[in-house]
Amino acid sequence: MSRRRQRRNVGHRDQSFRRVIHIAAEGTKTEPEYFKRLNQLQRETRITMVNKKTSESSPAGVLDAMKRHVKHRVLSLSDSDEFWLVVDRDTWPEESLRQLYQWTQATKKRGLALSNPKFEYWLLLHFEDAVGNLTSQHCVARLRRHLPKYDKGIPRGKIGLSQIKEAIKRARQQNDPPCQDWPRHTGTTVYLIVQKVIP
Repeated sequence: MSRRRQRRNVGHRDQSFRRVIHIAAEGTKTEPEYFKRLNQLQRETRITMVNKKTSESSPAGVLDAMKRHVKHRVLSLSDSDEFWLVVDRDTWPEESLRQLYQWTQATKKRGLALSNPKFEYWLLLHFEDAVGNLTSQHCVARLRRHLPKYDKGIPRGKIGLSQIKEAIKRARQQNDPPCQDWPRHTGTTVYLIVQKVIP
């Protein structure tokens, strides 16, 4: 293919999708695998994972990756596109999370999906209510009751539509009344993205 033709294809987007959701995530394995699965389960919304450098694993790094992604794709973006930051609470200072939240406040097309303590808590909600004040270690240990070989990868065929809808329902119930910015205790707002894809 000629360089000229390649240039014309830059910025091309598939118009068959009603919406494109761009996600910059802290994790490099679990989150991309999960959202890839959502793409496979439906055809109305396309989820695009933002490429980031290996050094961009902090909240600030995730935000930098998203800003770079938007800048490079500005010509191919649509008015219906959304931009979400997916991070863990972990032990990050509140100020670093507040910077992400403030970035999302500029427009309704931006969002922050945070799991406290980590993304595995969202996965755990696919299988159980997961009540209580859970640590990161608790989340992984309990998740392995349902996914015995879990090690940051999601086994094929273990999470389907029914489990996803249950996770949305459980997370929504726990976030009632909805938190203004992010869950201060055990909880997750990842469902805010997923319910846009899996109604």
